[in-house]
Order: sequence, then structure tokens, then C-alpha cells
Amino acid sequence: MRSWKRKGRGSSVRICSNLDVHETELLASLVNSLCELLDERAQSAPADELSTITGIRTGHAQAPGDATLGRLLPDFHRPDQDRSMAADVVNGNMNAALRSVNEPKIIDAKLDAAHILLDTLPAGGGDIALSEDEAGAWLAALNDVRLALGAMLGISEDTPDRLPDDHPHAAHLEVYHWLTVVQDLLVEALMG
Repeated sequence: MRSWKRKGRGSSVRICSNLDVHETELLASLVNSLCELLDERAQSAPADELSTITGIRTGHAQAPGDATLGRLLPDFHRPDQDRSMAADVVNGNMNAALRSVNEPKIIDAKLDAAHILLDTLPAGGGDIALSEDEAGAWLAALNDVRLALGAMLGISEDTPDRLPDDHPHAAHLEVYHWLTVVQDLLVEALMG
């Protein structure tokens, strides 16, 4: 990938770059996997009679058990954020209610961003020119892919920058770092 460049002015601004074929295939694969993960979560939400009556969509009340989904859909409130509330209230009722009402919208927003990335990805590689809104969607989708990959790899402050070539996660860590660079360069281009 070449660097992102900002071209044009006003409403005609485009954020441009060029992707190799292997980069487009990798991004498509990663984002499609993210979409599958989010779709599974959305489709597995329990049926709610009140939702059927009111038309207000609801989702899961419980946090995902999977570390990757847990990173993408974290709890809204943690006990350490408000010492005045009992931990059982925060962990139980409050998070369950907030999650149930908001998770469907959050998943929709993540899927919308992912689909914009997929729809603007040049098939077979090539030039790309994004509107500022499309570039914002790219940032959101790239961030979600990085979060998911980071959770799967157990990325922490102690994770080395590089793993030995024969390590089973060496290639995955390289992809994680590449996504970080793509995201950083896109932020710089958006900032002008």
C-alpha cells in the first residue's frame, strides 16, 4: 500500500491510495470474517415479546463469552468506573439493560462500516478514492478488524514487535502491524 493522499477541496475531497491485489484480498478476507462474526452474534439474539410488540429491536443481555466479540462489544459500564454503585448492580442489571437495547445498533454500525469498506475496495487491487465519509467508515472497519485480531492474538503491552518466523502467530502479528500503519496513514490524510 502506498500512503493515503488527500486530493481536492470542499465536497470534492477524496482520500486516495493504491492497493496491491494481495492487500485487497487480505482486507476482504479479514472484513468478511468480521462481518460473519457480527452477523452470528446478531442472529443469535433471543426473541423478545416486548420487542415484537413495540418494534424496538433488542439484542443479547449477556456479554459475549468469546474474547474477540467481547473486545468488539464490551460492557458499557465497569465497576471501577463508579465506586458508588454496587458491583452486582453494574455487572448485572445495568449492563444487561444497556447491552440489550444498544447492541443491535452497535452491530449495525460496525456492519455498515465494514460493507462500505468492502464496496469501495478495488477488486484485484488498484487505485482507490474515498469520500471523507467513506474514509471514516474505513477507519471504523479497520479499527474493528485490529481489535478482533488483537484479541485473538492476545496483544498486550508486553507483545513483542516481531515474533520468530517459525512462530504460529508471526504472520498474524505482521498483519496486525500492517493494519495499524494503514489506519495511521489514513488518519493523517483525513486530518489534512
